[in-house]
Amino acid sequence: MLLKNLKTKFLGKNAIYYKQIDSTQNQIWRLLKNKNTPNGTLVMADIQTNGVGTHDRIWYTDEENNIAFSFFIKMNCNIKKIEGITIKIAQIILEVFKNLYNIELQIKVPNDIVYNGKKLGGILTQTKVIRENVKYLVVGIGINTQKQNFNIEIKDIATSIKKEFGVNVDTKEFITQFCNEFEKEILKRMES
Repeated sequence: MLLKNLKTKFLGKNAIYYKQIDSTQNQIWRLLKNKNTPNGTLVMADIQTNGVGTHDRIWYTDEENNIAFSFFIKMNCNIKKIEGITIKIAQIILEVFKNLYNIELQIKVPNDIVYNGKKLGGILTQTKVIRENVKYLVVGIGINTQKQNFNIEIKDIATSIKKEFGVNVDTKEFITQFCNEFEKEILKRMES
């Protein structure tokens, strides 16, 4: 699957789409067992049956046209190079929403995207580290863009872009813009 208008060197060049999968994050880790998986591989899905959030919580992606994707980047650098990376990812997500849709969202540190105190999205950042050396950075991003029906346990604390702003988000356009911006950040950190 091709992401149009992708200006990256590697991030998202190999994009794999699933109509339904257990978890995009789990799929990235499965792909990493295959040593031939290209750097920057991105996995996206319409529906996740067992999406992964932080602290082993479930991330619900049970309706189509919400944002659910994960990717990995080969790093091979000191762990200090990725300090604060989750907050930077959150800032880039906010910038993309502002630039594409003129929507202002907030960050709930360390890894939530919120609007008026309600959770819209989350970031799961995982690494494979050997002796202070980061081998892989694996990032999962879930954002409720279209979701209308929330489970009873989260309906008072979660929301979506559609519910709050009445906007239809183009998932592929969002992911493309995110990749374009995030790769610049990673390359900058690797060079410093």
